[in-house]
Amino acid sequence: QVLLVESGGGLVQAGGSLRLSCAATGPTFSASIVGWFRQAPGKEREFVSAINRGGGTTDYSDSVKGRFTISRDNAENSVYLQLSSLRPEDTAIYYCAARTVDGTWSSAYWGQGTQVTVSS
Repeated sequence: QVLLVESGGGLVQAGGSLRLSCAATGPTFSASIVGWFRQAPGKEREFVSAINRGGGTTDYSDSVKGRFTISRDNAENSVYLQLSSLRPEDTAIYYCAARTVDGTWSSAYWGQGTQVTVSS
């Protein structure tokens, strides 16, 4: 079992920054590939970023490359997403998800999400 809890969301002005945290409970978290996704009202959930088990390989959607940074600290059972140069279109609920290396996001564990609101 893996329990994920996101935190760090809030209201920020355009151009500002936030640091999102995904805290995990479970002994197998360090073996998980972790991703961040977001969903804005009326829109489909979209991929934002992902990080492999050791933290040495990362992936970002084109819309956030150069602005967001994903990292993990397995000793703390946490994954982070640093959001910088935020834009109003970044407004969404941000979710973290964890899956096995041979799994899929559709079968992943998901957190409840944290709201990020960027004002213009």
